[in-house]
Amino acid sequence: MSEGTASGESRVTADVDDGETLIEVRNLKTYYEQGGLLSSRPVKAVDGVDFEIKRGETLGLVGESGCGKTTLGRTIIRLEEATAGGVYYDGTDITELSADQIKEWRRDSQMVFQDPESSLNDRMTVGEIIQEPLDVHDWKTPEKRRQRVRELLETVGLREEHFYRYPHQFSGGQRQRVGIARALALEPDFVVLDEPVSALDVSVQAQILNLLDDLQEEFGLTYLFIAHDLSVVRHICDRVAVMYLGNIMELGETEELFADPKNPYTYSLLSAIPEPDPTSAGERITLRGTPPSPTDPPAGCPFTTRCPMKIRPEEYADVDDDVWNAVRVFREVLRERSRAERSIRDRARETLGLHTRFSDIDEITEELFADLDVPSDVQRHVDEAIERVSQNDEEGAQEYLESEFGSVCDRDPPADHEVSETERRSHCHRHGDDYADPASVTRMDI
Repeated sequence: MSEGTASGESRVTADVDDGETLIEVRNLKTYYEQGGLLSSRPVKAVDGVDFEIKRGETLGLVGESGCGKTTLGRTIIRLEEATAGGVYYDGTDITELSADQIKEWRRDSQMVFQDPESSLNDRMTVGEIIQEPLDVHDWKTPEKRRQRVRELLETVGLREEHFYRYPHQFSGGQRQRVGIARALALEPDFVVLDEPVSALDVSVQAQILNLLDDLQEEFGLTYLFIAHDLSVVRHICDRVAVMYLGNIMELGETEELFADPKNPYTYSLLSAIPEPDPTSAGERITLRGTPPSPTDPPAGCPFTTRCPMKIRPEEYADVDDDVWNAVRVFREVLRERSRAERSIRDRARETLGLHTRFSDIDEITEELFADLDVPSDVQRHVDEAIERVSQNDEEGAQEYLESEFGSVCDRDPPADHEVSETERRSHCHRHGDDYADPASVTRMDI
């Protein structure tokens, strides 16, 4: 029990040796219900996530904007409610804690937010902001709270006279130091760092990262470090989890993952890192399209609609890459159109078999296939899908194309596969026994 715990109060924490699991996330899901007149699909922000964080380590969480990183971090510390699954802190599932127990959990877990300006109350002095968690938890005496604040100011590189100043009187880096001091006030074991340096100048970023590193060593902190800057993640994190559309696609030790990515999404993401050497032969992968909506994720692999190494059906293994890619884009266009909100008027016209703004498919197919030499067996299936669209049966067109061109990547969610001797794992069908042979995987032209 921490020295700062009030007498008679219990904490969720327990003494654990370094290297043992502190946070364990099991099949965690966070869905948001959204009301709608005609339909209401939940937003699947986090969709079945599993990982562990060991005491004293920094686990990086990376991925495109909107992939669920922040929601995952907020769910772990109960700022958001989990829809299903569990988050275990030293063996205790914090998703099942009562209101009083959650208050105690706040002593052990804190969060540093992305924007140091909006996360601080401009009507409160810096001293009041840092002291507020101590007041809420009735930590010792008022005098000792003020002394604790002064110590924290010094710890994060600020001065005692800053106690009575307001946030607007500080630079971005100084405000983030205030946010870090507030997070450390109750001596937590676990801190979620939500893009803590993304809003800061490069020169200030290094100072904050070094501060976080020093504080971790001094206080034995455990971090979940959420970021989109891969160079920052490589500098500060022990392990990295790569997230896409609410799923962890790959997780492993930082240097190993950066040097030899195993998952197609990880490979694509890392290829976007700027290369200072203009003579470098590294391949830059530009993914087509955008991630699917979290209200309607793919039934199979989350990355299937954009994957450059998607597994093809055997009968189409020899189809030209450009033709196959056009088919893939055509299928995704139909999928996107089916997700678009139809007005009551459109639905009524469809029922009557009349033309709607969703019916015209000619321009799309012309743009995709006009300059390609499409094999007759492929063209036949594309024409059939076009005919179904013209009859306002887009769902039938999608199902038809799925039956002809779909693969295991479209149909079945992949399992997590061990891909190294260091407990590294990848969420991809390519690592399964049926597709382990590289010859069975046809890489699309991207």
